[in-house]
Amino acid sequence: MKKLLFFLSLLLFSFSSFAQSRYISETIKKIVYSRDGGACQCCGSSESLEYDHITPYSCGGSSTDASNIQLLCLKCNRSKSNSCYCKIHNRKVGTNCCDSGSKQSSTTNSSSTATARQCSGTTKKGARCRNMTKNTSGRCHLH
Repeated sequence: MKKLLFFLSLLLFSFSSFAQSRYISETIKKIVYSRDGGACQCCGSSESLEYDHITPYSCGGSSTDASNIQLLCLKCNRSKSNSCYCKIHNRKVGTNCCDSGSKQSSTTNSSSTATARQCSGTTKKGARCRNMTKNTSGRCHLH
């Protein structure tokens, strides 16, 4: 009996976690694919398409709202990463996470956002790190 209750509680927990994931349902995918005409919204390519969050999931962007999902090709989506610009084509293809995130954070917890800043470290590719840090050295835990 205990095993059955444990299994049911584990199953219920997994479904509740699944609802708050970045999973995009097949219905939303069909809507977005039809709306975007089966082409990348940055370069127009129809190869290696991926579903991208316009407002990044890490900044509170929804996976259950078709208006926050768009089609991008693999190259544009990887270039965009967690920002709003495709660095390959230098085009805006999303909303700026930093701008929208700071407005939302300042209303909920102004003391924590006042001291956090972008890490001053660089990645292996030579780009500036995108992590935020409160460390006095100005670098995140990776640097």
